[in-house]
Amino acid sequence: MFGTSKKRRSSQSEIPFRLNFLMWTVGVLLCILAARLFYMQVLNGDTYTAEVNRSEVSTQTGNVQRGAIYDSTGKVLVGNEAHQAITYTKGESDTSTDIYKTAKTLSKYVSVSKTKLTKRNQADYLLADTKKYKEITAKISGSSSMDEDALYTKALKYLYSHPDDFTLTNKQKNGAMIYADMSGAYSLSTTYIKETGVTSTEIAEVGEHLSEMSGVAIGTSWTRSYPQGDAIQSLTGTVSTQKSGLPSDKLNTLLSEGYSRNDSVGQSYLESEYQATLAGSKSQTEVSSSGSGTDSITKAVEKYSGKKGDNIVLTINAKFQNEVQSIVKSVYQTGSISKSTGAYAVVMNPNTGAIYAMAGVDRDVETGKITDDQIGSINHPITMGSVVKGATVLGALMDGVITPSNNTLTDMPIDLEGTATKASWFNKTGAANMSLTASDALEVSSNSYMMQLAMKEGGFTYSSGAGLDMPTSIFSKLRGYFNQFGLGVKTGIDLPGESTGYTGVASQAEIGKALDLSYGNYDSYTVMQIAQYASTIANGGYRMKPYVVQQIRGTKANGSLGKVESTTQPTILGSINATAAQWKVVKQGMYQVVHGSNTYKTGSALSSITPAVAAKTGTAETYYGTTSTETLSLISYAPYDDPQVVVALAIPGTGTSGAGINSTMAKEIYAAYWKYVQSDSDYK
Repeated sequence: MFGTSKKRRSSQSEIPFRLNFLMWTVGVLLCILAARLFYMQVLNGDTYTAEVNRSEVSTQTGNVQRGAIYDSTGKVLVGNEAHQAITYTKGESDTSTDIYKTAKTLSKYVSVSKTKLTKRNQADYLLADTKKYKEITAKISGSSSMDEDALYTKALKYLYSHPDDFTLTNKQKNGAMIYADMSGAYSLSTTYIKETGVTSTEIAEVGEHLSEMSGVAIGTSWTRSYPQGDAIQSLTGTVSTQKSGLPSDKLNTLLSEGYSRNDSVGQSYLESEYQATLAGSKSQTEVSSSGSGTDSITKAVEKYSGKKGDNIVLTINAKFQNEVQSIVKSVYQTGSISKSTGAYAVVMNPNTGAIYAMAGVDRDVETGKITDDQIGSINHPITMGSVVKGATVLGALMDGVITPSNNTLTDMPIDLEGTATKASWFNKTGAANMSLTASDALEVSSNSYMMQLAMKEGGFTYSSGAGLDMPTSIFSKLRGYFNQFGLGVKTGIDLPGESTGYTGVASQAEIGKALDLSYGNYDSYTVMQIAQYASTIANGGYRMKPYVVQQIRGTKANGSLGKVESTTQPTILGSINATAAQWKVVKQGMYQVVHGSNTYKTGSALSSITPAVAAKTGTAETYYGTTSTETLSLISYAPYDDPQVVVALAIPGTGTSGAGINSTMAKEIYAAYWKYVQSDSDYK
């Protein structure tokens, strides 16, 4: 017992000793570590910082060529034209003095545009000169006690208020513009000082003095070219330059995606919508530098050579597109257009949604100037008139107020309490009252028939002179059917900026407008919307998403189109749950518009088209100011019994003497389609 107790006391006495020894050891090590940190950070901090700077590794990026845009046959619509250019890569540690010296030297050999040179640019250039800066700050009271930012602000104010000290020669202004571009560049990213128009003399002189200008090089830039004509630019859009930089309305979004402020990007339409595809990816070079300036780079290893932007192939046929654009412009000018704001046409595959052509012109009513405006087909809402009547008839059939076997009504003027008489174009006085089936009503474009359908759907029994008593829900009922066809909703086309159209007020005070809505004289739609609507009729009830980009493809080593990266598949946005018998009523009516026997049929001018078409013409009463005008519109498809193509168009604001130009325009477009896009040999 005694021996065991002695052993325990001995063991317990060793534990505090070991803990004390361990604590002393840790304390000594911490003191050594603190001394080492003091030595490195305090006594020799500058030395180690310089060592880090001498061996710093960063990534330098370089520009790549933008992808091209091709038509459906492989022709280049939008390509790239190469130019010799003067470039600048900003060193990671370049100071304003370093940049000033380089800019001043480069300005001796290169002349740049000074249209965007600002007063601040000129002041910054003067103050970047160390000697000039000291002269100015010496004139500022209390400068010795100011920090650098405050002193610089005072120096700027001094220059602005002392014009004698703030006068630059043309040569200095040239240097100031170059300095501004260099200063605005991101570290280790390449920017253009002069993208185009570089002369052979400038190339030679810059090349001879490159060793004197840190970061300056002779490179290649690209600008967009349009081999098939630049009219297509109003559809494909434009690209910003490095001078203009990122579009201001998209600046924050693009910066968050990794773009630099001076990158070239798509500004509108296809160039914008497919920016990520067309832009490609910049080259990346890992550089080890010593000191400041790009001439201090000690090692450069290309980690990624960059990738030219992918190409996009459109559904549009360039030859056909140009022909349709020419047809729209030339036929339009034969009409009575003094108050017209333009004309638009869309040619679409009703079975897939592919767009074969988008044409359009915009007209300034005040000056009469006409400009290309293909994109107006998606963003210019127009009161279309009678082309919507097919949707009105099918809606009434689906609502049950008429049936395929019981749909005869009498065309007659509609007289309601408190409103002017509303009537069909051929029966203003009631002298031409006649019984019409739904198909007949489409053939002769009866307004009266459509208004009677709307009143039935609104639960109102018409009698001459009665007050119109319908709930406002009639608006949403009519529009609900229209929406199923694509009228009044976005079509989903792969282009930015699409309009939904214009929807009129749906109030009890405006209840009479529901009758105008039924025959197309209230709400407004785009030509793309009526093309989608016509396609829905042509294919039997499927609302197809229109698209203009068919494929995305890479590039082969020889510069030609490479492998297919992706292909657009037809997309059904919705289907209309109507019976075959109900569809037959509408399609029969559209056939009769062109080929019927009634004296008042509206599409007889289209009867000579082969293969035969089905159509619905439209006329809407409109105003330009106080001047009465008309909108002429048309939807159609061919062949009528096996639809392959839809043609939709609208000409807002024509005079009455312009009647018929919608049919003329359609006839010429069909002739061009069967000539340039698809053979008609199988349909004759």
